Amino acid sequence: MTAEIISGRVIGNQIREELTAEVTKLKEEHNITPGLAVVLVGEDPASVSYVTAKGRACESAGVFEETIRLPADTPEQEILDLVEKLNDDDRFHGILVQLPLPKHVNEEKVLLKIDPDKDVDGFHPMNVGRMVVGKPTFLPCTPHGIQELLMRSGNGPEGKHVVIVGRSNIVGKPMMNILVQKAVGANATVSVCHTRTKDMAAITRQADIIIVAAGVPEMITADMVSDGVVVIDVGVNRVGMKPSIKTPGKMVADLRGDVDFEGVKEKASFITPVPGGVGPMTITMLLKNTVESAKKTIQ
Repeated sequence: MTAEIISGRVIGNQIREELTAEVTKLKEEHNITPGLAVVLVGEDPASVSYVTAKGRACESAGVFEETIRLPADTPEQEILDLVEKLNDDDRFHGILVQLPLPKHVNEEKVLLKIDPDKDVDGFHPMNVGRMVVGKPTFLPCTPHGIQELLMRSGNGPEGKHVVIVGRSNIVGKPMMNILVQKAVGANATVSVCHTRTKDMAAITRQADIIIVAAGVPEMITADMVSDGVVVIDVGVNRVGMKPSIKTPGKMVADLRGDVDFEGVKEKASFITPVPGGVGPMTITMLLKNTVESAKKTIQ
């Protein structure tokens, strides 16, 4: 058996086409253009690259996007004042403050300042609470994207045992809360493994679906999964450099997931690649949350 690939690029493009149609309808029928404000403090290379990709995605979908770039030494109060200003700006239906912030800035304080109705990242405690109790809200983008990957690849989690490896506030915990809900795309039995889990392999081998977001290169190996398992690999780890396929003579970062792809794909029924699996879905779901936020203003 060789696993079928679940492509985040393909599924993400399907969703973006749907969103583009929704944006066109909002503009034509309600004179509303969904708007996203992105705050970037400093010049962290990964953050800059990610924000640039978000801008391109917004443009292609017809979403108005503005990136406010601030120097790394911007005082915390100035950032808080900016967020407050964006809260009151009707052009923006979503606000995203790119993390990480410089060390002198309290990230929690800044995130709490964002209006929950514009928190399209889904990190505000109010939205987290609504997610936990199953109320409509903005779902965190990466877990929401994983849910879409499962549903649209024909691997809905209902009635299945899902094992999540990793307990971060960004992926592991929200993923658990999303999948245990009594709702479409959920209704799963969920186990969560982490660094203190004893005999993790005994648990991961029970999984119908395994979602790995541990930040450890290739930690899940073939002997840790059962035949026919569905594998979602969230990890993106830089393990060195390799020759570029697109540009001869150029070296690029060698990216590895949290799953030993070559070994596990021979046992799994479906698997996401790294890159090209979960990654493209995160930006896609950010767009979706922004469009949903704009639609709420009609009411």
